[in-house]
Amino acid sequence: MNRVAVIGGSAGGLLAAEALRRAGFQGSIALVGDEPHLPYDRPPLSKQILNGQWDADKVTLRSRAAIDALGLDLRLGVAATGLDADAHTVLLGDGTDLHYERLIVATGVRARRLPGAEGLQGVHTLRTLDDALALKARLGPGRRLVIVGAGFVGAEVAAVARGLGAEVTILEAGPVPMAAAIGEHAGRFLAAKHQEHGVHIRTGVVVTEVLGVDGAVGGVVLADGEVVPADDLLIAIGSTPNTEWLADSGLDTTNGLGCDQYCAAAPDVYGVGDVASWHNPLFDLAMRVEHRTNAAEQALNVAGNLLALGARRPYAPVPYIWSDQYDLKIQTFGYLRDHDEDLVLESDSSLARLVVAYRRGDRLTGVLAMGKSPKVLRAWRALIASGAAWETAISETASV
Repeated sequence: MNRVAVIGGSAGGLLAAEALRRAGFQGSIALVGDEPHLPYDRPPLSKQILNGQWDADKVTLRSRAAIDALGLDLRLGVAATGLDADAHTVLLGDGTDLHYERLIVATGVRARRLPGAEGLQGVHTLRTLDDALALKARLGPGRRLVIVGAGFVGAEVAAVARGLGAEVTILEAGPVPMAAAIGEHAGRFLAAKHQEHGVHIRTGVVVTEVLGVDGAVGGVVLADGEVVPADDLLIAIGSTPNTEWLADSGLDTTNGLGCDQYCAAAPDVYGVGDVASWHNPLFDLAMRVEHRTNAAEQALNVAGNLLALGARRPYAPVPYIWSDQYDLKIQTFGYLRDHDEDLVLESDSSLARLVVAYRRGDRLTGVLAMGKSPKVLRAWRALIASGAAWETAISETASV
């Protein structure tokens, strides 16, 4: 094998290329990214970039010199437009064809949008560096920011915007903010924290129209006809995997790029990062995890499996996710979605402490913690990794 193509120039793609080089691969590695920027980190976009603590160049993952040292065929600002899997060829937006022997798909996801919002000044999504810089330039004291969607991105932006003095309203269709990701108990706990900081949260409301006034956003219309005025609108209603370019490839793109437990979508095609839906044997579930830690760990696993250094290794992580909101650090281990029960083990709003355990079937599958020591978090992670039964896990952690 002498030619590897990595499609996707963010953290997962770059780290996969680095892992191949560290493992001794001497062949050609093409790294293709549709953004013009050098690969950069995305978690700081909704935090340090948005609040002005970091300049844009600080999110760059590697310097130009470090990337040059990898000896990559680096193609930035070029999108993949198609894949001929039989011919082992990726079609690129600049009209060229890229041939490979092994392919790593790391094209990530893009933010969903609301119909009618296109072209209006003051309408934002937050996925790219350019998105974050555009929103940062608009925030300030007295500015009215409406956020549609109460997931992690919406909540993190709300916290930063309040710190910058903006008036913030979150509109959420569901009954509890962030419940889809972390359950109702944790969602209510965090919603109360946002309200303490002056964020207006409205649940059970549906946006039906985005109002434009002289080419700029003026507000949104709710299903009951009410108008919520806005100087800026952040659409934070989730994401869509970037798999359109794979439509005629014969690969499974039902929910991202469908992969097996080795992260292989086909004998010569692997998935990495937010776009990859793979079978995690630890939980016996297909999952797609949109977070930086998973992209890094998956990239290392795929590099090893692609080079077939010994037996291929299943990718069976305990997913880790973190979120910073105000002075709170929320950390989760495991798989929290589609749980059968979320049990509050500790809740103290005055000390900003919270521990919630998550059950699926008869086993512990996740934990969310705020204000807890690394020792406690390690204990929970170990239980999830061991496949501990629910009753056993709850009793063992009672004394931690």
